[in-house]
Amino acid sequence: MSSCLNQPLLLEQSVLDRAAAFLQTVVAPTAARLDMDPQALQQAFSELGEQQLLALRVAPEWQGTGVNELTFRAFQELTARYSGALAFLQTQHQSAAARLAQSSNESLKQKYLPYMATGQKRIGLGFSQLRRAGEPAVKAIPSSNGYYVSGNVPWITGFGCFEQFILGAELPDGRALFGLVPLRDETMNGGRIALSQPLQLAAMASTNTVTAQLTNWFLPVDQVLDQKPADWIHQSDRSNVLHHGFFALGCAQAGLDILAAAPAQSVITETLMALAQELETCRLAMYQAQAIGDTGMHRLDLRAWSIDLAVRCAHAAIAVSRGSANYANHPAQRVYREALAFTIFGQTTAVMAATLKRLTRCMDQVMDQVQVQAIQP
Repeated sequence: MSSCLNQPLLLEQSVLDRAAAFLQTVVAPTAARLDMDPQALQQAFSELGEQQLLALRVAPEWQGTGVNELTFRAFQELTARYSGALAFLQTQHQSAAARLAQSSNESLKQKYLPYMATGQKRIGLGFSQLRRAGEPAVKAIPSSNGYYVSGNVPWITGFGCFEQFILGAELPDGRALFGLVPLRDETMNGGRIALSQPLQLAAMASTNTVTAQLTNWFLPVDQVLDQKPADWIHQSDRSNVLHHGFFALGCAQAGLDILAAAPAQSVITETLMALAQELETCRLAMYQAQAIGDTGMHRLDLRAWSIDLAVRCAHAAIAVSRGSANYANHPAQRVYREALAFTIFGQTTAVMAATLKRLTRCMDQVMDQVQVQAIQP
C-alpha cells in the first residue's frame, strides 16, 4: 500500500498483509475467470472465508476481526485492485454483517454473526430501493406478530452464494424496516418471493444480481433487525460518501498495474508516473478525510476525483494494450468495465452531480488551452 497507509497506529497491518498475500497469489491469476464464472467467484468468496476475512468490522466477541475504519477501507481498495467482482460480492456480505452487528436483535446476532467471518452463514443486501423518491418500491404493513411485505427489490447481488438478504421496506409512517428474508423462490402461508434470472450486466455479471418480487410475504418479528427513521438511508449516504471511492482507487491502481507491465516506452513511463503521482495524492486526501471524519462538501469532490482516476487509468490500460484490449477476457477490458461499475455503485444525486461537474471542469481546462494556443502569434 502507499506511504499514507503506513501508520501502524491506524492500520492493522497484519490483516492487510494476509489479505494482500491471498489476493496476489489466489485471486489475481484467476481474475478473468472470476469476472465471468459465478461458481469460480463463489469459490473465491469461500476462500476469503477460510482466511477469516469476511467479517472485518464485526467485533471479536462475535468471531469477527474488529478492524478499524481505515483498515477496512484499505482492504476494500486492495480487493478492488485484483478483482472488481470479488470486491463487490464480498462487500455485500461485509455490510450485512456490520448491519447485523448493530442490530438490537440478540437472537439473530447469536444465530448468524459467529459464522459470518468464515462464510458459513452468507447474507446479502436488498435495500437500495429506499433511496428512491415517490411511491415506495417495497411496503411493510404491521400485523400482531410481524409484517406483511409486498413490492419489488430491484437489486440483490449474490444469488447462489448468499442464503438470505437484508430487506429494506417502508412502513406506513415512512420509517424503514429491515429484516432477513430468503434469497430464493419461496411460497409460505400465502406469501411469495419470486426472483428474476440473473441480470445481464455489462460489468461483474458473475456476481449474479437479481430482482425480487415479494407478495404478502410475512416477516415475523424475530427476523427483524431494526427500524430506522424515514431519512436514514439519505443521512447514511451523506456520511458515507467516500466509501465507494476506495473501490475506485483500487480500480485505478489495477489500470496502472497494466501500464507498468506494458513494454517500456517513454510515453508509457511518463504517463504511468504522472497518473501514479495523482493517484497517490488522491489516495492520501481520501484516507485523511476518512481519518478525521470530514463531513464537508470536500468529500464529494474526492469521490468524484477517485471515479475520474479509475476511468482514466483504465482508459490508459486500454490504450497501451492496443487491439487486444477489445477481447472480453483481456485484463484491460475487465478493468475498464469495472471502472464503469464503480462510477455508479452507491451513487446518489449528489455524487452524480459531483462526477459530472468534474468531467465538465476538465473540458473547460482543455478549451482554455485551445483558446490560448489560438491567440498565440
